[in-house]
Amino acid sequence: MPLRGPLRLVAQSVPLAPSVLDDVPLTHLLPADRALAWVRDGDGIVGWGEAARIETSGDDRFTDAGAWWREVSAHCVVRDKVGVPGSGLVAFGSFAFADDSGRTRGRAGGSSVLVVPRVVVGRRGATTWVTTINESALAPTPRVAPTDEPASPEGVVFTDGSTSGAQWETIVSDAVRRIEAGDLDKVVLARDLVADLAAPLDVRAPLRRLAAAYPNCWTFHVDNLFGATPEMLVRRERGLVTSRVLAGTIRRTGDDARDLALAGSLARSSKDLEEHEYAVRSVADALEPYCSSTNVPEAPFVLHLPNVMHLATDVAGVVDAEHESATSLDLAAALHPSAAVGGTPRSTALELIAEIEHLDRGRYAAPVGWIDADGDGEWGIALRSAEYDGSRVRLFAGCGIVADSSPEAELAESQAKLVPVRDALTG
Repeated sequence: MPLRGPLRLVAQSVPLAPSVLDDVPLTHLLPADRALAWVRDGDGIVGWGEAARIETSGDDRFTDAGAWWREVSAHCVVRDKVGVPGSGLVAFGSFAFADDSGRTRGRAGGSSVLVVPRVVVGRRGATTWVTTINESALAPTPRVAPTDEPASPEGVVFTDGSTSGAQWETIVSDAVRRIEAGDLDKVVLARDLVADLAAPLDVRAPLRRLAAAYPNCWTFHVDNLFGATPEMLVRRERGLVTSRVLAGTIRRTGDDARDLALAGSLARSSKDLEEHEYAVRSVADALEPYCSSTNVPEAPFVLHLPNVMHLATDVAGVVDAEHESATSLDLAAALHPSAAVGGTPRSTALELIAEIEHLDRGRYAAPVGWIDADGDGEWGIALRSAEYDGSRVRLFAGCGIVADSSPEAELAESQAKLVPVRDALTG
């Protein structure tokens, strides 16, 4: 979608004194309308308003959005008195999982989007700042203060989404048969759950709950998609590239001694280690053409979250001279979909997903995050997430299926992965 002439924005970032917000959570600053969020462990950025926007779709969605962002950045005047990741000109983004996502469902959940907010508030360690973005001229620095208490969702009723639990188990069994026949090594299958509310959702309520309950995840909201993802698809910061890969999951019991034993069994599980290795290798292979060096740890660690534990590996690399102009969005596009959300081999897994999953994922399991004028940024995978339209919310969960997968165990795992958003809606 080309620009109608250069869009000329002015972005100004100024530091705030620490006492201005008094450690107020960033999610408590959001207004009800056009809120944007990307926060983790108290740090991150939130925004509101809309200075510019692009919606893209199809197999060129990343390329079109990237070209638009380069042109917007090239014509923007940036006055940044903060100089940390997330200050200056930024856009929040969320992309569709599949090339054909949303073609039969309309815009909601199907389009990919980059949004440049009018106001951004950020925090990184002891540094807090506010950014204003406007057309052609500087805007006055707004007063930043906590907003009103959002209304909690009421009358929440959950029903099956595209398939029932029993139907989904049958789909998993079909996938296992395909894997045992040698058609592929791994496929990730998703399912959805529908929540109907008594009134339109004020997304600030579940956002606040997710940020408080899952501080080690990245809590996000972009264009009616929200969640708290534990998985960083890619971070690019001044030439350093990092990616956190998660694959292999076990549900926590709430008993510390029992959970410690379960973590040990997860770390030794041949089924989960196999699933994890496919995901790590797909990320390392996708990053290798862009990096002069890549570090892949020999063994994963166990990431402990309140509801589940995952096998996790942090992959790191350094962008080489030939690809120094590759932005974080370019890298996210190269990585998507990794084996953690698609499967191995990628093309075969995606074909099987389209054939048997019976679900339009929308923007679930696809890149969500932010990018700045230098191309640095953070893109997570939209997991533990939901999309909403008025009073209807669709929750998503997915599981990696390999030869040793049990349909009953995978259904239980998917139910555990639905817990964060379910709890955020029900309080």
